[in-house]
Amino acid sequence: MTQAYDPTTALIVVDLQHDFAEADGNLYVPGGEQVVPLANAEIEAARAAGAPVIYTQDWHPETTPHFQKDGGIWPVHCVHDTWGAEFHEDLVVDGPVVRKGVDGRDGYSGFSVRDPVTGEQGETRLGHLLRDLGVRRIVLIGLAGDYCVRETALDGLRLGYEVVVPLEGTRFVELQEGDAERTIAELREAGATLVGAAA
Repeated sequence: MTQAYDPTTALIVVDLQHDFAEADGNLYVPGGEQVVPLANAEIEAARAAGAPVIYTQDWHPETTPHFQKDGGIWPVHCVHDTWGAEFHEDLVVDGPVVRKGVDGRDGYSGFSVRDPVTGEQGETRLGHLLRDLGVRRIVLIGLAGDYCVRETALDGLRLGYEVVVPLEGTRFVELQEGDAERTIAELREAGATLVGAAA
């Protein structure tokens, strides 16, 4: 079942890209491809209600401390202008795209980026877009639940948005066993509205 939308509610579609949502992607999130049709249903519902739809997209350089080969924790993924960085071919893309990690910083949250060496934080344009649109509530779907969806939700709450996370609309990496359960508990405690069987 899709969420309720209105012009002050934005749907944010998080990182539904080949490297995450395809089994042969470089950082496949198990079940990630199952999120695409659910996202399309939410996009249709949002559009019908006059709600903004915004997409986030990992867009890394070839070399970044984010990657294992350069001292980070992740395999190379979503390198700009590659197949892996492109949105899933079945995803309806109809709205602004906020690219993150473009300059080598960690781009977990749609709202912010972090220098992996110094820890210095910076903003993306997502917050500015939402403010300009008069958004007060955000619905988050996409990948992965325990990283980019989680961080975007927490940033959204810190910025004063009402945050809704339909759990059927995400999947989890589970780098450590139990990450999904810990993420759900953390989001609930922080004040997010979690929707779905696992909520």
